[in-house]
Formats: sequence, C-alpha cells, structure tokens
Amino acid sequence: MFTKKDLSHHRGAVEQLRQSITWSPQQAQEIGQSIMSSWQRSISACIPKERMAAPLVDNTAFKGNLASALQRCEAELRHVAQQSSMVLAIGDVGSTIVWTAASREMQTQAEQVHFVSGGKWSEDAVGTNALALSLKTRQSCCVFSSEHYMESVHDWVCYATPIVDPYSNQLLGVVDLSTTWKNHNTLGVLAVERCASIIQTALLEQQKQRLYIRAFSVSQVLFNGKVLVLTPRQFEIMTILALCPQGMNLDKLHSALYGERKVSMGTLKAEMSQLRDLLGGMLGSRPYRLLAQVEADFLQAEQALDAGYLESALRLYTGVFLAKTESPFLCAWRDCLESRLSDAIFKAKDTDTLLKHIAHVPDAIDAVERLIELLPETHPAHQVLEKYKDA
Repeated sequence: MFTKKDLSHHRGAVEQLRQSITWSPQQAQEIGQSIMSSWQRSISACIPKERMAAPLVDNTAFKGNLASALQRCEAELRHVAQQSSMVLAIGDVGSTIVWTAASREMQTQAEQVHFVSGGKWSEDAVGTNALALSLKTRQSCCVFSSEHYMESVHDWVCYATPIVDPYSNQLLGVVDLSTTWKNHNTLGVLAVERCASIIQTALLEQQKQRLYIRAFSVSQVLFNGKVLVLTPRQFEIMTILALCPQGMNLDKLHSALYGERKVSMGTLKAEMSQLRDLLGGMLGSRPYRLLAQVEADFLQAEQALDAGYLESALRLYTGVFLAKTESPFLCAWRDCLESRLSDAIFKAKDTDTLLKHIAHVPDAIDAVERLIELLPETHPAHQVLEKYKDA
C-alpha cells in the first residue's frame, strides 16, 4: 500500500520529469520505457494543448464476439465498478470506448473528459493513457497522474489490460479501471486483469458452434476450438461464404470459386456435402451459407480499416491473403483489400507502425516508400530503405 506522502512525492517527481526537454537513461528507467516512448509519440502527434476531453465518435458499429460477451457479463462488471469506486471502460482495438460503468464518485469526472462510450482515447487523439498503452504493448499497465499526457486526467490513475480471444489469440480490445490518483493501489493491475478474465469466461461460454478462419500467410479453420482438416478448395468455399454471410446459390458459388474453369456442378456439390459433414450441419443450403458464428482475420482487418485503425489492420496482415487461390471472387477481394491497405499506408504518420509492418512483410514497398517520405535523411534506417527501394 502507498501512503499519501508516497503518492504525492511520486506525482511531483513525474511532473518534474514531464517538464524536462530531454531525459537521461536513469530517468527513463525510473518512469518506465513504455511511458517515455508514449510521451515521445504524443509530442510528435501535435495534440492541441487546449484539449481537455477525448474526441467523441459514433461507435454504433460495435459488434462481434466482444459485444456479445459483454452482454453476458455486464452486470458483473458493473458491480465491480460500483463497489470499487472506479469507472470501468471497455475499448475496441483502436482505443475507442464502447462500454462503461461508473461508480457515483467517478461518474461526473468521467463524463467531463469523455471517458464514456464513444470517447476516442487513442494516443494520437489524447496522448499517453492506459487504454492506448496496453493495446500498444499488449501488456497490463498503469498510468499514474501526470504520466497522462492530457492535463485534465492528471488527477487520475488508470489500470488497463488487453482482451484476447481465448480461442484465436487475436486482440479484441482493452479493459480499463480508473480512479483518482490518491486511491492508487498496487492491486489495481490485478483487479483489471480479473475484469479481463470475466470477459474471457463469457467469450468461452458463448463460443459454441463457432468458426474462426485464418487466411493471411497460413490457411487454417478452427471450429469450436479444433483445427479442421480441409482441402484447399474447401477452404476457399468457406472463405467465400464468410465474405458473403447472406449466402449464395449453387450457380453463383460455382462462378465465384471456379470462374471460367470447366469444373462440373457435381464436383462442387460433392465438396459441399463433405463440408456439411465436417461442420456438423452448420452449413445451410438454398442458399449455401455458414450457420455457425463466424470470425476471421481478414474480416477483422477489413473492420479495422473501416474504423481507421491502420495499426490493428497491419497487425492482422501477416502475409498475402490466399496467395495461391485462383478463385476470381477471392482474387478480386484480395486486390481490393491490398489497395485499401496501401492507400492507408500512404496516409500514415506513425513510423513505428510502418517499421513493424516491414519487419513482418519485408516486400511491402508501399510502406518503404512512405517511411522514406516520413523519416529524416539523418535517420539510421533511411539509407537502408533507399537501397531496399532501388533493389
């Protein structure tokens, strides 16, 4: 437990560091490298000094497994917030809050700074904060008092941890517990991790008859947590149906899968029959459609681009979407996705995100060209990027 004197001393030390123009290695170690790095990114983002509340955006499109899980456990989470005199927030993969529950003590303060549903708490919007930092590092974190970049939350302490899908291991969002700085407690991180485990339990309970499809780099289908053994053609069929949840009749599915190739309808019917056996009846007909709950890395990447979350989209994009497919439908969809990604990359300003993308996808020439534009010529990576571009 911290005494009030301990907390006041720590707050003063943090505020003093914030005023410094440069930080020594020892100071960086004291405050934490992740906080220091976040401060530097926040400075580069040129956030208006007069900003005292997070921007508000429309989050009516929030859906998927996390939204369904929250419906199952919101009463328990609300109880945690009210009993702990805190505000509990759930953020999506871009740090936009999609659900909150606040104690009476924190309700007004949360509303004043837009720590409410629709509040955009990304680093480029409000600077250093626990939601964005936890998503960035994929670790639990605490942001205390003036470690926050925005002055209006210097009286807060926030604890956050990522929400990870227990089946697919994909990042779904973040959970945050916040209170006033004088109530800072070493158990705060454990408490927010407990909230994340409540959500993960709800995710597990709802995931009966659930499909998860991976199509970037490695092709894989998980059905109720188990890997299905599929032929390449069956995998393509499932991917097409995942992209067309309304379903397809036999003729349209044949055209989407084979195009002008001379493959009989009987061959496709046989594939569908085998798939129905593998899915235990979770494949509908007239039209053909997937009846199970469907999630996919490529659908999540598309949703991230729709929301303007480039970093999340690139984190999912670990390789080419179905590189060997000959399906005209899937080829066209892949071209469209890659065009959207490239357009977003050429508008990006975060060099860290682009450098990470190149580390995973070395032939991403669009990211190379954008980095050359963004990085100063004195940057160590600049010469390497120029040589790579000319290779």
